[in-house]
Amino acid sequence: MKLHRVLLDRERRRYEEWRGAIQSGELLHLVMTDPQFAWLRSLSAMIAQIDATVDADDPITEDRFASVLRGAYELLKSGGDSDFQLKYRDALQDSPDVVMAHAEVSRMLPASLAPKAPS
Repeated sequence: MKLHRVLLDRERRRYEEWRGAIQSGELLHLVMTDPQFAWLRSLSAMIAQIDATVDADDPITEDRFASVLRGAYELLKSGGDSDFQLKYRDALQDSPDVVMAHAEVSRMLPASLAPKAPS
């Protein structure tokens, strides 16, 4: 959640630099509809998936937990070239706050989730 908040704050500042202050209550609408915020939606979806997993009535299985962690690893650390991953790398280069939040999340993602190198 902290990483999401830091990225959202950064993107909000960038938006406001070009378009002026965002009015109270308008940010959620922009996050859901404005193309500038579109790249953050995959992170929002991942957080919603984690919340749904935690809030489910059924106990969290080891497989389900591993699946959620793999999804987070793939989104945040795989080095892919999706819109999110490209803009995320830019944010990491641009903001010490993003780096610190990324480090906190990284400590929770075991190295065992890294893709195996081909033999």
